Amino acid sequence: MQQNILPDHTHIGRVDLQVGNLAASLDFYTRILGFRAQARDGHVVTLTAQGSDTALVVLHERPGAPHVPLRGRLGLFHFAILLPDRPSLARFVAHLSELHVEAGAGDHLVSEAFYLQDPDGLGIEVYADRPRDQWKRTTNGVEMATLPVNIAELLPAAGNVPWSGMPAGTVIGHMHLHVGDLATARQFYGAAIGFSEMAALPGASFLSAGGYHHHLGVNTWARGAESAHDDEAHLLEWTLCVPSEGFAAVRARLTAAGHALNGAGDHFVVRDPWGTALRVRAQ
Repeated sequence: MQQNILPDHTHIGRVDLQVGNLAASLDFYTRILGFRAQARDGHVVTLTAQGSDTALVVLHERPGAPHVPLRGRLGLFHFAILLPDRPSLARFVAHLSELHVEAGAGDHLVSEAFYLQDPDGLGIEVYADRPRDQWKRTTNGVEMATLPVNIAELLPAAGNVPWSGMPAGTVIGHMHLHVGDLATARQFYGAAIGFSEMAALPGASFLSAGGYHHHLGVNTWARGAESAHDDEAHLLEWTLCVPSEGFAAVRARLTAAGHALNGAGDHFVVRDPWGTALRVRAQ
């Protein structure tokens, strides 16, 4: 797998989701997660952090769309909301406790993370990074694991400040996808898109640009599942923002590898081998 092809400041942009009941989704994304509904156009709502106009999540309602099957689909495993600091994460966790909302948790050494599902069964991670100088570097990237979060030690970081919604500086930190096999995923997202592999776990690979622990996780934990159906709740597309000096090279690599691109100018859409749509945008 090729290394260090994408420019350092490559990052994840907005995530577009298809949901079955917009009212239920809006309640979850605003009241529980703390997004702000910045704009609505019929069955489409754009969500931002508080005090920001930058779209982070866009909900597209398809009324009555079936929920994600319990067995899952190839495509979205979860999208990950990166909070700007550990105190914000502590306030979010306290907020969930006040609402009696259960969440999974994992200390990944490079970050502390909490996991939820939205009303349609779409996976969400909310996390905060540890400082980069605390990451344990390996010969191939960074050391990652899944350990219990010390919630009793985390909560005092809130500093008696209540949660008031997704704070300024919140971004989409990474995506995590179910794929059919890792070799094909590494070829597409590594050799063609240009991500570097930073870590690997059984059945999973973690890829990034600029030395980040991962902008993208891919796993085979839903091996044998079908790709998401058009009429179901699912990830419609996610956006990768590539600095202008690397954008043309991404287009050229994908074209040379035989992938169909839809779009021109400063953005295009390409589908991975399992049909998940990726919008690549020049920044």
